[in-house]
Amino acid sequence: MTETFTAPDRRRFLGATATAFAALAASGCVSRGASTATSAPRAASSFADYGALVPDPVGLLDLPQGFSYRVLSRLGAAMDDGGTVPDRADGMGCFDLGNGEIALVRNHELQPQHDAGGPIATGFGKKNGVFVPGGTTTIVLDAATLSVKRQFRSLGGTIRNCSGGVTPWGTWLTCEEAPTGPGQPRGEGLEQSHGWVFEVPASARGLVDAVPLTAMGRFNHEAAAVDPATGIVYQTEDRDDSVLYRFLPTVPGKLAAGGRLQAMVIEGLADTRNWDAAAMQVGQPYRVSWVDLDEVEAPEDDLRQRAAAKGAALVARGEGLHMGEDAVFACCTNGGAKKLGQILKLTPGLAGAPDTVELFFESQSTDQFNYGDNLTVAPSGHLIVCEDQYTEVQENHIRGITPDGRAYTLALLRAQTELAGGCFSPDGKWLFVNVYSPTATLAITGPWAA
Repeated sequence: MTETFTAPDRRRFLGATATAFAALAASGCVSRGASTATSAPRAASSFADYGALVPDPVGLLDLPQGFSYRVLSRLGAAMDDGGTVPDRADGMGCFDLGNGEIALVRNHELQPQHDAGGPIATGFGKKNGVFVPGGTTTIVLDAATLSVKRQFRSLGGTIRNCSGGVTPWGTWLTCEEAPTGPGQPRGEGLEQSHGWVFEVPASARGLVDAVPLTAMGRFNHEAAAVDPATGIVYQTEDRDDSVLYRFLPTVPGKLAAGGRLQAMVIEGLADTRNWDAAAMQVGQPYRVSWVDLDEVEAPEDDLRQRAAAKGAALVARGEGLHMGEDAVFACCTNGGAKKLGQILKLTPGLAGAPDTVELFFESQSTDQFNYGDNLTVAPSGHLIVCEDQYTEVQENHIRGITPDGRAYTLALLRAQTELAGGCFSPDGKWLFVNVYSPTATLAITGPWAA
């Protein structure tokens, strides 16, 4: 059965969580109300780019003239809980804690064989009696100076925490890209089934209880984004034959209370990838409905395949996901005729109108966009995308996409790794981003486009 869920009015916040939703959206850490890259026809922009990149004297990150960065945290640095900063920093969210503090909750895409940065006292899953090393760390910063006030591990016992998303009620959804477990491939010695979403409060001051949100599905999770007007959570999956999911919580803002998981069905279009033919045209809206999924704990890791059998549209490696003013933007890492990447834009319907989806951007050359991964929306409405491509000559950039769909280059990483976790400070002044390995968390500032 295909079903369309429509909120009566997306612009009215939900009663029980209205204050929290509105406060976080206003903080700047959630881009609700900030994006202008959401309506068709697209308004022309006079912005071209920030200019040529200037070589970094220390050989880490090239930026345009007038921009600069600082390093906030590095692999191996001592943390306040007695551990050290672990490696493989990936997705990340920014939160306004009040009292002049902001928090960065940072994923670590660690597998069981990796170093956790010290013993983990409590967590979700173990391998051969020891908590597996994935999870999150939290960095608390002085909002005015960005000095680090404290940093510590905030979630443990998980595997390959890739990306995730902020919630309007002040938590980080951290997603396991690891549907494995006892008796499954790469599951030797594991004591729990993995491949879940976990919730980490931004206000945590240490390790939180690691509770899997099983109703949100078990699959090769990548990112999540919450519509603050409805509480619906959208999710991506990093597979060549993935689909786009949404979770309808029984109680908005209370994900642990359960809900329904659905997959996106596109009227007249079964495949968004454009690999064999240009089936999906840039800027053309398509009507969307949603199909209910069952057995969402998916012990066989077949949720996407069962969704496709019910009519869900295929997506090429769904990765970065972010909520703009009135649309959700999703990176499809190897989508498009040239397999360099796409960005989909899903617009939830207003006042009973159906949801729609369009191909917002498809890369035509490596100079535009090459394997986009983590995605955020700048206060200006520009999309900010971290590349993640591993070729013989590895050059990963931060790319910008203007509201009218034109790509430009913001930064070039000189290290042989990726950038991830882009998110803006509440005042819009700083773009925070992670260098994946060896881990470094950076803060970038400059003359951002208005």
